[in-house]
Amino acid sequence: MRLTARGVAVVVAAPVCCAVGIVAGYPLFLALGGLLAGAVLAGFPGVSRRSPVEVTRSVHPVRVERGKPALATLSVRNAGGGFTARDRCGRHVRRVVVRADAVYRYELPTSERGKHVVGPLVVERTDPLGLVRKDVGTGSTATLWVRPRRHPARPFAAGHRRHHHEGAAGGPRGSLDLRDVREYVPGDEVRLVHWKSSARTGKLMVRDYADPERPLLAVLVDTRHSESFEDVVEVAASVLHASAVAGYRCRLLTPGGVDVSVDGGVLAGQRLLDELCVLRVSSDGVLPARPPGGFVVVTAGSVESFAVLRPDVVLALGGAGEVPGARVVRGVDAAEVVRRWNA
Repeated sequence: MRLTARGVAVVVAAPVCCAVGIVAGYPLFLALGGLLAGAVLAGFPGVSRRSPVEVTRSVHPVRVERGKPALATLSVRNAGGGFTARDRCGRHVRRVVVRADAVYRYELPTSERGKHVVGPLVVERTDPLGLVRKDVGTGSTATLWVRPRRHPARPFAAGHRRHHHEGAAGGPRGSLDLRDVREYVPGDEVRLVHWKSSARTGKLMVRDYADPERPLLAVLVDTRHSESFEDVVEVAASVLHASAVAGYRCRLLTPGGVDVSVDGGVLAGQRLLDELCVLRVSSDGVLPARPPGGFVVVTAGSVESFAVLRPDVVLALGGAGEVPGARVVRGVDAAEVVRRWNA
């Protein structure tokens, strides 16, 4: 609860009028000063009462590609004589004029990638004279995921088999490779229990197998450079989503410590987009060890620093230099890099 600009002017004018009335001996000025002070004091009780407004909110779609339209729907009840409110989406604020009980729709800003909280609706309440104002938050909030823009991309075309050795994959159809021995979770098959490990650790352990005929792709997103970072994320989103939908087991890595592995499929691609949605520039961090399988680096910085990781492909936003043993694909923006990746 605070004074408006008009309220501040009235508060300043009230003692001035009283002082003039006392010094000059004019009772009219004394009465005017008291009237002004009383008007300000009378505004506080009316503004502080509980707001009866009921607001129900929804956002459609909940997940949207950057730059694509998204709508917020507000169902307002007990609006009374109407009011002006503010609705927040991330750092953007939208003014909503409510005139009666109705459903109001407006377009949400989607120019910035990220996980944005929409709401709550902030109702601006003032007294009849406009001297005192109180902002009251009402209604629930919703979450809008603004994902990176994706460009039509081919999946990675040189995935490695998931055999534990470095030789060529020649396992029979339907065979499995032992990837790990992990702790049992409800739903695991009893036939996968690894009894020796269970006896040694005192916990029920199971074998974790992977299909050797299923390709693996890891993408390292360089988050250490703010220049062209949105293009870097768009390139990574395009390649990772296309590869995951094509059935690749994908892994997202960053120097800042992000390490997300997903199985192939549409849902896996959606999860990777959510992870890229909240990715931010971080000057800290170190390069991870080279992961198994196909390995792609996406960067807007110097490509020579990745030579020690022996990547298969480096997708670079500008810059110069080469990486021994790797194909370097360059472009001035995400669309050009993805187009050359497809070629």
